[in-house]
Amino acid sequence: MSPGGVLVGEITVPGDKSISHRAVLFGALAEGVTTVEGFLESEDCLATLRAMQAMGVSIERPGSGQVIVHGVGLRGLKAPQAALDMGNAGTAMRLSMGLLAGQSFDSTLIGDPSLSRRPMERAAAPLRLMGAQIVTTEGKPPVRVQGGTSLQGIDYALSVPSAQVKSAILIAGLYATGTTTVHERAITRDHTERMLRAFGVPVISGRGFVSLEGPARLSATPVQVPGDISSAAFFLVAATLAAQGTFKILNVGMNPTRIGVIEILRLMGADIRVERERLLGDEPVADLCVRAAPLNGIDIPAHLVPLAIDEFPVLFVAAACARGTTVVSGASELKVKESDRLQVMAEGLTALGIHAQASAEGMRIEGGVLRSGRVDSHGDHRIAMAFAVAALRAEGDIEIVDVANVATSFPSFAGLARGVGFGLHVIP
Repeated sequence: MSPGGVLVGEITVPGDKSISHRAVLFGALAEGVTTVEGFLESEDCLATLRAMQAMGVSIERPGSGQVIVHGVGLRGLKAPQAALDMGNAGTAMRLSMGLLAGQSFDSTLIGDPSLSRRPMERAAAPLRLMGAQIVTTEGKPPVRVQGGTSLQGIDYALSVPSAQVKSAILIAGLYATGTTTVHERAITRDHTERMLRAFGVPVISGRGFVSLEGPARLSATPVQVPGDISSAAFFLVAATLAAQGTFKILNVGMNPTRIGVIEILRLMGADIRVERERLLGDEPVADLCVRAAPLNGIDIPAHLVPLAIDEFPVLFVAAACARGTTVVSGASELKVKESDRLQVMAEGLTALGIHAQASAEGMRIEGGVLRSGRVDSHGDHRIAMAFAVAALRAEGDIEIVDVANVATSFPSFAGLARGVGFGLHVIP
């Protein structure tokens, strides 16, 4: 990365990863044909698509971002001939655990070295309470699921805020007898609930809970995937640091459980305006207009942490460029993502001359001057992209290594970034 640069123009970011996963999975379980527009063609989402194909679901891809899923119904999946490889996709693996718990056949889920280090017991434990027979490998993948068990609905309180665990339980609840209810102390993203309703499943939700009755039936429905706010976050911070005039990010998903990054940046002083608010299917979308603005360090409010959990790598870069100190706590979930994002971000920022101290569940960052240096992303796509943003305010070149996994969530990042002003050079 060459230092400096200004952002000009407007972009449209790729489709939302969370919604793309769910669209293919629910389309496979539905009766009828589901058409998906705006599907994110990243390695993570393609892992879900290939898993459904391996279980007998016919899926067409007629054009860019277009997927046609020929649903087989709740009981129509077939035993895969080999282990289902989820690559780097934690969402695909945990949601599939809930799906496979209700099948008549045995199955095994595997992943790449990064995914194979991530905890799976948080999903396996409640599924066992429903009657599922699941074996993890010292709490991690490979995960083996025995088919042919009868599932019962449960009333379960999440110990850690996790939309993936909540979704795994609700998906298993589609196959279970009786009511499945999940309670959560902190709000997590609600794409599963919204999409299940769109597919005809009566889902009841209120303050701190979501519930459904099983067994359930899904009916095919068109799905339009909005732009991913987690991808937009890199350009929100970049434009705040280096926009020339107004920089626009079009058609961004504005689900209320996902906009913590906008609220945090505004608290730091960012100039972000929301325009053309509308609905795209069951999801709210809008255009985001950003102007450069000086940032101030803040104590990030606890209630916003789960609403921005995937965006913290680039928020830490914003904090490094802010005046004063930024503190986040209650973010221990960041330690079990594709990497220990607290430790890896602290190491990377320190290598660039910033005082950053990770703790068991948070980070303290003193804003300062970003210097040149070499940063190891540890194969974490969001960390690699966050340090690409950091280069906009650095005094010298930043070298970012181990970046291949950017393709897992945002394969077009480098091209988009160069097109609006980043001095980014990819070395094969």
